[in-house]
Amino acid sequence: MKTITFDTVKDAVCRMCGQAACDLPPDVLAALKSAAGREKNVLAQGFFEQYLQNSDIAARERLPLCQDTGFAVFFVSMGSEVMIDGGTLREAINAGVRDGYKKYYLRKSIVADPLFDRKNTFDNTPAVIHLEQVPGDQLHIVLAPKGGGSENMSALKMLKPSEGRNGVVDFVVNSVISAGGNPCPPTIVGVGIGGTMEYAAFMAKKALLREVGKASSDPRYAELEAEILQKINASGVGSQGLGGDITALAVHIEFHPCHLASLPVAVNLNCHAARHAEVIL
Repeated sequence: MKTITFDTVKDAVCRMCGQAACDLPPDVLAALKSAAGREKNVLAQGFFEQYLQNSDIAARERLPLCQDTGFAVFFVSMGSEVMIDGGTLREAINAGVRDGYKKYYLRKSIVADPLFDRKNTFDNTPAVIHLEQVPGDQLHIVLAPKGGGSENMSALKMLKPSEGRNGVVDFVVNSVISAGGNPCPPTIVGVGIGGTMEYAAFMAKKALLREVGKASSDPRYAELEAEILQKINASGVGSQGLGGDITALAVHIEFHPCHLASLPVAVNLNCHAARHAEVIL
């Protein structure tokens, strides 16, 4: 059995909060540079220049890429041979978020109650934690801060199985077009197909963690990703919703078996500052 202390997890999460807020991942940066070279709209070209300048300033001066430093969302794979000493994993992650958002002067955006008591918790907790147990003795933690602008453009539809491929394509493309400039495009489009209502939404968000532009390992879904991306970019929504050739940098699809009477489809968007950080303990 491998023992990892509460403070080890807490301190790692604290550092990840600063890293995710200030450092655009290399794959996202590469995707932005590639898109900038393909963009022909003059206004959109200017936006791409600003995205790249912003990334450079944020990394150099240790400033957040965006003022909305997001809801702290974690994807955790915990080895079956791992034990946390000194408290629970959930407590350690929340303690790390609490410390990280304070240490790095990140905006705290979480309200204690969604409807009746919308008072700020003042430490950006509680985090959302998706925990999976896997074989082995490693603890793999991924932090993907989620801003309100892109998260508010999420969409879910329980399609009829008879709507099939065309129904999926139309729903995803129309969801992105309807979002317009709200999620600060160019976006990365996460799509979850199958499972149940809540699992489709989970897959859509998890799909955003894939290396930008890396196609699905299933050639059928890789082809579907390419078709949806082409149609989204043909829409002309463009950067910040003000027109252009590039509305999305990539479409990533995750899928799961589902009930014979169902075809759940969920869409989750990341803005062009698609932030994440990870650590293996």
